[in-house]
Amino acid sequence: MATLSEELRSYSSVVVTGGSSGIGKSFIKLMHKLHPDLRFCNLSRTEPDIKIAGLMCQHVPIDLGNAQEIAPVADTVRQWLEADPAGKGILLINNSGFGGYGIFPEPGIEHQTGMIDVNVRALVELTSRLLPTLRARGGAIINLASTAAFQPTPWMATYGATKAFVLHWSLALDQELWGSGVRSLAVCPGPTSTEFFRRAGLQEGSVADSMSVSSEFVVLAALRALAAGRSQVVTGWKNWVAVALVTKLPKPMAAWLTAKVLARFRLKQVSR
Repeated sequence: MATLSEELRSYSSVVVTGGSSGIGKSFIKLMHKLHPDLRFCNLSRTEPDIKIAGLMCQHVPIDLGNAQEIAPVADTVRQWLEADPAGKGILLINNSGFGGYGIFPEPGIEHQTGMIDVNVRALVELTSRLLPTLRARGGAIINLASTAAFQPTPWMATYGATKAFVLHWSLALDQELWGSGVRSLAVCPGPTSTEFFRRAGLQEGSVADSMSVSSEFVVLAALRALAAGRSQVVTGWKNWVAVALVTKLPKPMAAWLTAKVLARFRLKQVSR
């Protein structure tokens, strides 16, 4: 298996969504540390606040929940990729996404449909529009799914369904891309120390520290899986065990059990 530095040397350009915070920001920082010559293009509403000497990071502002913005931004990204003097492989990291907690349609229908727009539609459209360039240069696609993808998630019904889509779509895409010089990796983190829970409508600290990991941990696991040529990775042994157990249950039983677990967070909802 290639080392992480060796793996990243086969790429010269990285496109990442949601690189202004959380896991996306950690992708930029760690990959730059491992391969300082990488060029980054971040797609998000706000520019990443990363003060690192020598970091080459082009920020393209976009609201990924707005369908009208995807096509023109994809054109801008293609031009940026074509200006790459090294012309090596491309790494597309579809990281942007958010959740929502409550009995459907809480916390609101706009929030629910926004999850579908960002977590699913934007990921599919952006990948579709950049795929010809990836095929021409070679590379990989990393899609951020979740351990929520492996079972129905009452109290977070729409979020879990979007991540199930991301997982299965990513695995199917990897098979379709076989032999093309492009591959797809689905990354499935569990609870992670980011702003996810706040945006989902839960108080800070809703998940115990013992059950969550850092965004740096998730990124390192993702890059190791990429170097190993894998198509799926569940980050952390506790999450791996939980996924292995829940996937053996009938779906109705998995939904019942997950409802019992996630219902405990209702007392930690942010007052609205």
